[in-house]
Amino acid sequence: MAPTEQIDAYIAALDDWRGPMLARLRRAILAADPAVAEAWKYRGSPVWECDGPIAVGNAHKDKVKLTFSHGASLDDPGALFNNGKGSVWRAIDVFAGDSIDEAALTALVRRAIAHNRARKGR
Repeated sequence: MAPTEQIDAYIAALDDWRGPMLARLRRAILAADPAVAEAWKYRGSPVWECDGPIAVGNAHKDKVKLTFSHGASLDDPGALFNNGKGSVWRAIDVFAGDSIDEAALTALVRRAIAHNRARKGR
């Protein structure tokens, strides 16, 4: 199965609010750049990449977590990051009833892509 199909199946199997929320996050990520690719890694997680890793999405029991691989290096004017104070990753934890600013998420993904491209000298 292709990664996109695996992610489709993963989202479809979530029979509560987490499925639609992960689908919304996915749409916002894919809207950032036509070069964003989907992958299925880390023992069953949706991953988005463009010139390097962008984010990993996971549905946990009580939240949907979107972990940005180099989040600590990204400017976050939309104040989306609410988890991770380390020197590398940061995450957005979304709980039932939370809303997400999709435009701010798309802009954050664009910053992650720019960060990846700068690291590669593009």
